Amino acid sequence: MGDCCCLACVRTQEVGIVEDLGQFKALLDPGLHCIMWPLQGIVGRLSLRIQQLDVLCETKTKDNVFVQVAVAVQFRVLVESAYDAYYRLTDPRNQIQSYVFDVIRSTVPKMELDEAFASKADIAAAVLEQLTDVMKDYGYEIKNTLITDLAPDARVKASMNEINASRRLKEAAAHKAEADKVRQVKAAEAEAEARYLSGLGVARQRKAIVQGLQESVGVFANDVEGATPKDVMDILLLSQYFDTLSAVGANSLILEHDPATVAQLRNSVGEGFMRSAAPSKKASRPASSGGIFS
Repeated sequence: MGDCCCLACVRTQEVGIVEDLGQFKALLDPGLHCIMWPLQGIVGRLSLRIQQLDVLCETKTKDNVFVQVAVAVQFRVLVESAYDAYYRLTDPRNQIQSYVFDVIRSTVPKMELDEAFASKADIAAAVLEQLTDVMKDYGYEIKNTLITDLAPDARVKASMNEINASRRLKEAAAHKAEADKVRQVKAAEAEAEARYLSGLGVARQRKAIVQGLQESVGVFANDVEGATPKDVMDILLLSQYFDTLSAVGANSLILEHDPATVAQLRNSVGEGFMRSAAPSKKASRPASSGGIFS
């Protein structure tokens, strides 16, 4: 292509191989050239552009996991060594591929799977070093080697994902348990504080009730001639008893009523109120026959 009898054209970034009656004659640079056709002819052209060879190699790691290693090799022909590149190698791509297989299958088996994933740069550097030393003698420059993929078997991938998922779930469960613990502790502290404050409120309420009863008894005894504190307590108990019956009856409940219950409440609750009003004195009054309920 590009030749016309004695005129030959070599494209940019190419080098032409000229033979004279089957013997190497010269290398042609890009441009138009005059050759002695038919005694001479351009028998081959080499591209000087960077080329890429993709190699897929299967090998085994140290922990007996088979992986597919994808390697991309970028190379080009050296102009000054175009003779070696054309005449010394029949198929440079197969040659490069063979060396890639050799390096990969001697490097990866020394690593475990996780280490192989973490050492992709080391594997690429080993391939580059080996190819650079070898292919330079054949007129090729290895520009770079890249490990583009490292894929274990699909079942191994699934197992690794399950292991990672299980570890994540374990960590999530631990964090959830810790959160539940903190929540329960805070809830217990809040409940304890609420009960403490409720106790203070009940204590203050009872204290106010006792003080109010004391004042009521004192006022009633002073205003009503002949009335005793015991009589006042009987009246208060009776009013509280009727209030209780009204509250219970509002809920449609049927309760047995006995007037003697008030006397019993007077004897028990009354003593309790009197003890609260006078804690330094022991309530030990005998039953009187002059009360309201006697």
